[in-house]
Amino acid sequence: MNKPYVIGIDIGGTNSVVAVVDARGNILGSDKIKTKDYTEAKAYTDALCKCVVGLIKSTGVEGRVNGVGVGAPNANFHTGSIENAVNIPWAMGQKVPLAAIIKKETGLSCLLTNDANAAALGEMMYGAARGIKDFIMITLGTGVGSGIVSNGQLVCGHDGMAGELGHVIVEKNGRLCGCGRKGCLETYTSATGVMRTATEILATDERPSLLREITGRPLTSKDVFEAAQKGDTLAIEIFNFTGRVLGEALANFVAFSSPEKIILFGGLSGAGDFLLKPIRAAMDENMLFVYKGKTELCLSELKEADSALLGASALGWEVK
Repeated sequence: MNKPYVIGIDIGGTNSVVAVVDARGNILGSDKIKTKDYTEAKAYTDALCKCVVGLIKSTGVEGRVNGVGVGAPNANFHTGSIENAVNIPWAMGQKVPLAAIIKKETGLSCLLTNDANAAALGEMMYGAARGIKDFIMITLGTGVGSGIVSNGQLVCGHDGMAGELGHVIVEKNGRLCGCGRKGCLETYTSATGVMRTATEILATDERPSLLREITGRPLTSKDVFEAAQKGDTLAIEIFNFTGRVLGEALANFVAFSSPEKIILFGGLSGAGDFLLKPIRAAMDENMLFVYKGKTELCLSELKEADSALLGASALGWEVK
């Protein structure tokens, strides 16, 4: 392989992390800049490109980098742009053609996709989806993200923005979502959704719970998990409710792409069987009979700390 390395870039709301990655998913070196420290797109892209060039030099891989892959919020795969990312000051209300800028400033071709799609590509190259051509990646964090791979290809849609399964409506006139609609999946099955469920149950159910002892700060999904581990009945019911909603949705998702696997990733997936058991039960109960027993539900094999970078770096092998 003449160019055995790629650059992966994970753009988050706080930090933008850059890494040099080899074909086996080993990170040779990394660096970062503060995403939130920039209010103008040009100042940010100048700093990012400088970081990329500096890392290439410091790791000694000049002339051997195949390309750059970027995972970012509100990224459009087709245009290579970040479009109106509301949590990033320099991208609010505008379209930033980041892929073109990186190529111009570094000489390296670049592909850009949203962070959930990047995670799916990383799983296909380095994780639980190796050798699999049809799968769905679901990220369970503050929100619910997703990446859909069909016949070995990422599903991007005609506008590059396909695959927002977290914003499928699962409850008519349900909880208000940050997207402005009501009843989206992520309002029930994200870490934030778990907190909302906990608050609702504690307000309407008078049974004792360890969760009632937490005062002076908002509840977290970690609090619910720790209480469930101690046998807290309400905490277990919160996960049962969350898993049932997600399992019903996953059964519907199977019907449109017939994936071999559905892979769960993100902090909430760490709840293990507290979440997986009700998901599997709801999937089986609601699965169309022709799909029963054909889709495996499993957890990601990627380390959470490295997943975004590895997922983004997977795009670096695809550049022309």
